Amino acid sequence: MSHASPTLYLVCGKVAAGKSTLTARLGTRPGTVLIAEDTWLEALFADRLKSIPDYVECAAKLRGIMGTHVADLLAAGVSVVLDFPANTVETRGWMRSILDRTAARHELHVLDVPDEVCLARLQSRNAAGNHPFAVTEAQFRQITRHYAPPSPEEGFNLVLQEHGAFG
Repeated sequence: MSHASPTLYLVCGKVAAGKSTLTARLGTRPGTVLIAEDTWLEALFADRLKSIPDYVECAAKLRGIMGTHVADLLAAGVSVVLDFPANTVETRGWMRSILDRTAARHELHVLDVPDEVCLARLQSRNAAGNHPFAVTEAQFRQITRHYAPPSPEEGFNLVLQEHGAFG
């Protein structure tokens, strides 16, 4: 059964901040579907994802098709949890373009987690081997340089998660 007023749930946070843990929890809400970037990237491009530039290229291709799909789900009355990192102004612009095509409500969950906590979680995640992509500390630092928390001017409804999805 669909919601009368669907919601697009978005997440912003550094690598290993707890975005996928939070989105998994949000995705259990009635009338809600979870769409996880990592799942789609692994299925479509696992053989091509060897570096950060590979990720950037493949993620852009995925966003190219996924935006219309997400807008269609929202228009059909289905809430969507988008487990794609809303970590740059550019990516949030793409997310805003989805919202602009619908009458859906939205929440942008911001996971404010210190680097040292993210790195500890990342080390545990890599050791467990239960995530499709292992990220090194050097890659974490490279990716984090591009991280830009949302500004009020972007117009998102922010939900602050000070300890990530674990707190």
